[in-house]
Amino acid sequence: MQPQDATEDIVIAGAGLAGLGVALGLHRKGVRSVVLESSPALRTSGFAFMTWTNAFRALDALGVGDKMRSQHVQVQGVRVMSSVTGEVVREIDIRVQGKRGPHEARCVQRNVLLQALEEELPRGTIRYSSKIVSIDQDTGSDAKILHLADGSTLRAKVVIGCDGINSVVANWLGLAKPCDSGRRATRGHVKYPDGHGFQPKFMQFTGKGFRAGLVPCGDTDVYWFLTWSPSRPNADGKDEVEQSAAAMKQFVLVKLTSINAPPEVLDAVERSQMNDVLVAPLRYRPPLSLLFASISKGNVCVAGDALHPTTPDLAQGACAALEDAVVLARCLGDAIVGDGSVEAALHKYAGIRRWRSAQLITASYMVGFVQQSDHAVVRFVRDKLLAGVLAKGLLMMPDYDCGTL
Repeated sequence: MQPQDATEDIVIAGAGLAGLGVALGLHRKGVRSVVLESSPALRTSGFAFMTWTNAFRALDALGVGDKMRSQHVQVQGVRVMSSVTGEVVREIDIRVQGKRGPHEARCVQRNVLLQALEEELPRGTIRYSSKIVSIDQDTGSDAKILHLADGSTLRAKVVIGCDGINSVVANWLGLAKPCDSGRRATRGHVKYPDGHGFQPKFMQFTGKGFRAGLVPCGDTDVYWFLTWSPSRPNADGKDEVEQSAAAMKQFVLVKLTSINAPPEVLDAVERSQMNDVLVAPLRYRPPLSLLFASISKGNVCVAGDALHPTTPDLAQGACAALEDAVVLARCLGDAIVGDGSVEAALHKYAGIRRWRSAQLITASYMVGFVQQSDHAVVRFVRDKLLAGVLAKGLLMMPDYDCGTL
């Protein structure tokens, strides 16, 4: 527990990808920070995520890119499966040349990356079981008074909110509340001790009111997901399938069986370990609101899901968080090392990330709408005409370089 009058120069709320990324970027610049994490240990929910070219450029800037490459297989392509027959309707090689170099994608296990980031930070950087519940202005200075859940307070000269979709910092800045997309997601992970046999390709199933995907992380680990729109919730607001892991598995199997998914995909779901959070609502921040929002205000700003919560349809949420980390660490680090203005540095960061964030949220939402729609006309156009366009669209947003530190 921190004493009542404790003061820190830079406090980062949240030890997720954005928070640890910002802390590591600042550390590389020779700037110390403190990360406050509400959980008692690193949060590993979600199992894994697609890490695209833009994310690896950010990881390289942070100095952990090669460590992730050594532990995760490179995904070679995307296979788009028919919602009618389950057969491959389009296959895209994602190792093609982009505007800034060849594309790269790997399904990275969340806990592996978080641990890699943590290992690069000085001991004591992360303070666990430290949840910010409110923020006040310090009388007579630009500092902020952070009130923690344990009753203690902390005085911070700079506050960076990386505290997720329900961000206390984003709320203090006055950002628009995230909207519910009306869709839900569940995720699973399966380990094959003797090897899984899947090709290093991202299998994508779309239509009939849901969207699913399966991708190997390495030689023994496979990650899958399903997104759908719930129909009739119970009195507690949950579908029956949300009550247990067994019911959720059966729900996923029924969906995949309806489109004749390959037996090996069904077997992976049967064998899988479910996420601690069986079902998560897919929410997003209204993109237009970000164009005029106060992403930074004085010595406070936000990054990661606290800035741009988005639907997962372009697999860019985590990638964008890593971009944020590098850009923010560069802007803030340069200002502090060069004895410049922190407020101007955060304003510069906000200007760089504003349009990028709005673009990612909008594109992801639209792609998800088309891919998951069960409307007959949309389904026909998608499967017959847009399958290749949508698959190639996965390569447009990753063709971005956030720069170096």
